[in-house]
Amino acid sequence: MPSLTEALFRLGLGDRVVGVTHWCVHPAEQVSQLPKLGGTKDPDIAAIVALRPDLVLANQEENTRRAVDALRGAGLEVWVTYPRTVREALLLLRELADLGASPEARGAVLAPCERAFLAAEERARSAPRRARVFCPIWRDPWMSVGSDTYAHDLIELCGGENVFAGQRERRYPIVRLSEIEAASPEVVLLPDEPYRFGPAEVELLGALRIPAAASGRIHCLDGTLVSWYGPRIGRAIETLGALLDPGAADAKRV
Repeated sequence: MPSLTEALFRLGLGDRVVGVTHWCVHPAEQVSQLPKLGGTKDPDIAAIVALRPDLVLANQEENTRRAVDALRGAGLEVWVTYPRTVREALLLLRELADLGASPEARGAVLAPCERAFLAAEERARSAPRRARVFCPIWRDPWMSVGSDTYAHDLIELCGGENVFAGQRERRYPIVRLSEIEAASPEVVLLPDEPYRFGPAEVELLGALRIPAAASGRIHCLDGTLVSWYGPRIGRAIETLGALLDPGAADAKRV
């Protein structure tokens, strides 16, 4: 799980990490020296077992039940994480720090995230209105974030109203362009992962009759800020908070 790998290193626990997935890319220099043990959906079970780790960190959304059961069946302890709100993500970060982070590392990582979270909560409580937000994660078909996701909670915390939160049939609702137009988003956030949205999607959505197109508030952004819970929480709150501010109208990449 890339965000958990980054969190362990930022917390000063990187010397205990014995293997990572192919998708774990941060911190680049350190993870490049570690064994790559498959992907999040198709981990190399035999290779993981051979390393004899004391603990395997997994995620209910990103990893499969089959892989978790296989690892547990091999006698390994597996910690399955599943934060779906920013508050839960902060709790997970604190629990990771409890694995042995020094007080200095713990403070350096946790304090900025917690300060940003508390400030965002206060702003959200006092905000007169929320910007209507469309945040897709995929194209062909278009898929949006649903209400039972970390990305949704982050958007709401930062002053946005997820326009497809009401579609509860799927955690990531499939939507048509006509539905996007009908939802009338005032801000569109286009992350660069898991789908790499870019200029083509800015042009396509910019042609729709939506307030975000009229005001130029269609933003390409670093996808890790939308989906990576961990040390990036503070920067994610600052970035999204600025983009969702009623006075924001800059569509440059952040």
